[in-house]
Amino acid sequence: MTNHQTASRITAFVLILTLVLTLSFSTFAEEPQAVTIDKEAFDALIASGPVADDETIAASAWATAVREAGVLRVGGTRTSFLFSQLDETDNGIRGFDAGLYQLLARYILGDETKFELTQVTSSTRESVLTSGQVDAVFATYSITPSRQEVISFAGPYYTSQQAVLVKAGNTEISGIESLADKNVATQSGSTGPSILAEYAPDAIVQEFEDDIQARTAVEQGRADAYVTDYTLILNSIVKNPGAYAIAGDVFGPVDPYGIGLPKDSDGVAFVNAFLQTIIGDGTWANLWQISLGDRTGIDTAPEAPVIGE
Repeated sequence: MTNHQTASRITAFVLILTLVLTLSFSTFAEEPQAVTIDKEAFDALIASGPVADDETIAASAWATAVREAGVLRVGGTRTSFLFSQLDETDNGIRGFDAGLYQLLARYILGDETKFELTQVTSSTRESVLTSGQVDAVFATYSITPSRQEVISFAGPYYTSQQAVLVKAGNTEISGIESLADKNVATQSGSTGPSILAEYAPDAIVQEFEDDIQARTAVEQGRADAYVTDYTLILNSIVKNPGAYAIAGDVFGPVDPYGIGLPKDSDGVAFVNAFLQTIIGDGTWANLWQISLGDRTGIDTAPEAPVIGE
């Protein structure tokens, strides 16, 4: 082979490689990307939150214990994209739930960083409270009568309903009325199983330990749909654009989210007063907008629920 032929082949190879790389980068750039939280705005809002005076703390045995310990022990998650997501670049945890417990840490201790997070699932939220492992649970935690037999709730701080998540492109399921004889995933320990028993009694229910396992079952075709809180489904759709869709409309009773506290703790009154404070001064609405509204295209925060009802 002559030098000229060798040079020609090298040139052709370089041109082909350049074309392949160009097409690859172009395809990558066109893939939909999840809308991340405005970290600067979130951190600034939390750092400007109110701080309780000594008299307010002293009036609550629960808050006094937290202040004496020097840390707020929280049960929560690190994988809920809109509500409590770990950012591995700076180890910050941000989202609506995360913002609330960081604001509470600031309210009691004067420092929003004074919290310790214990990760929980739908099945372990009560046990970490009854065992005294945490002071409070912030985890899109629905207030139900059965749970109120074991623990107490402050709030509600937010409300939702149920929805049906399917794999993108699924045209067989159009809503809750389409789930008869379908394999339907839900989370064990959540309100999902009872909701399905009432609204889709002919569905074949599969219970999973957590949200990720339930969604994975849908992705892999082991489940046809996943029924859970609408806000959690919205969370998954925003985090994984193009992967999922919501089938039909929201349904079921209004689902109030509460902050789990030890049974009969005077922390309920204290946390309720804290919630009323941040609702009244606009912090709650601003936190909702940064965590959910700006990332889902919703321009106005909803009206906050009535605390204690």
